[in-house]
Parts: sequence; structure tokens; C-alpha cells
Amino acid sequence: SGMYLGEIVRRVLLRMAEAGSLFGSSVPEKLQTPFSLRTPHMCAMQQDKSSDLKAVGSVLYNEVGVDSDTKAREIVLEVCDTIVKRGGRLAGAGMVGILEKMEEDTKGLIFGKRTVVAMDGGLYENYPEYRGYLQDAGLELLGPELSQKIVIEHSKDGSGIGAALLAAANSKCRHST
Repeated sequence: SGMYLGEIVRRVLLRMAEAGSLFGSSVPEKLQTPFSLRTPHMCAMQQDKSSDLKAVGSVLYNEVGVDSDTKAREIVLEVCDTIVKRGGRLAGAGMVGILEKMEEDTKGLIFGKRTVVAMDGGLYENYPEYRGYLQDAGLELLGPELSQKIVIEHSKDGSGIGAALLAAANSKCRHST
């Protein structure tokens, strides 16, 4: 989902610019260019805690050719937060769904003890708001008691390690039959 979050924000901002006057009377050409706003730009904007949101203004100007006032920057941050919240909560719901299926398949072995979920990817690693929303979704869906036993850890090259573990398990199963 990290590849598309910035594009979703760009499309929302484009619609808002076309429908109203978010960035003035015209729609900047660069804002109309697909993938001109990327997820790292969203993350950078959300880290801006200054009163005038100068970093937000810089990203908007440099990446999509938009001159903005503080009010427009606040709206852009709200759009970014809404989109990243949706992405994090969807990922959290997917994680909980997988855990619940594993719990069902193992007849109660997952939620009864500490379970570590290995999470790979730059989005989880580098975007604190996304990571927080994912964890919040897990807490909300599992409840405080169960969620205390679920630990989400960042795992570098998790997909490569996972593939190796599956191959090893498959090889062991084939040799034992």
C-alpha cells in the first residue's frame, strides 16, 4: 500500500482543487501528473509541527507546483492523515484476520501466549503515523487483554526470510513422508 498512498492523496487534492479553490483559482499542472506526490512526501509533511507548516508548503511547492497558505496546508495534512489512517487500519484489520484464522486452525494456541508478528516494509518502518494506526486497529479489534500478547516487530527482508522458512518446512515435510 505504500506505493499508492501518495497517489491517493494527490488524487484527492486534485479533486479538491478542481471543485473549489484549495490552491487558488487554477489547478497546477504538476498536481495533474500521476504519482507526482509520493508516500515519503506525505510522511515528511506529517512530521511538520511548525505553526506555519513551512515544510508542508515546501513539499507542495517542490513536488506538485502548489503555492499554499497555512489554511491549505492544514487541509492537506488532514487529507494525508485520513488516507494514512485508512491504510494503517486496513493493514491492522488484515493482520488481525490472519491471527484469528491461525487461532482457529491451531485450536487456541495463538492468543493464549505471546505472539510476535514480523512486519516488513518501508511503510511500517519509516512512517510512524501508519505504524501507530496499524497498531491501534489491532488493539481495537482484539481488545486490550489479547492485544497485550501480540507484539509487532519490524523485520528486515521479512519476505525473503519467510520464503526460506516455507521452503525449509516444505522440504522437511517431503522428506518425512
